Amino acid sequence: MPYPGGVPEWQAVVKYRTVLSAKAIKILDRLDRKIDKRIQVRLEELAVNPSDPRISKKLETVAGRRYSRMGDWRIVYEIAEDSGTLLVITIQHRSRVYQEIKK
Repeated sequence: MPYPGGVPEWQAVVKYRTVLSAKAIKILDRLDRKIDKRIQVRLEELAVNPSDPRISKKLETVAGRRYSRMGDWRIVYEIAEDSGTLLVITIQHRSRVYQEIKK
């Protein structure tokens, strides 16, 4: 059976360790189960290849950050190549995320 993200499960190799900020954890705790599950699947896809242009783009307002769209939600993160870490800065609704990042 295919992996939900389009990558067969036996081929999915996690390359980066995902670390969520306190803010991202707080937001995830408040989401309903369906959206939470979709975001978890996307985080697993990002852990394999966080620079994949099919699922993420560079954030133009802040250098070094990327974002991934999940419907009306955005995952904003940084990649630490030296430590192999994917640091999730925030998970926000699209109506608030870009104002939140400018702060």
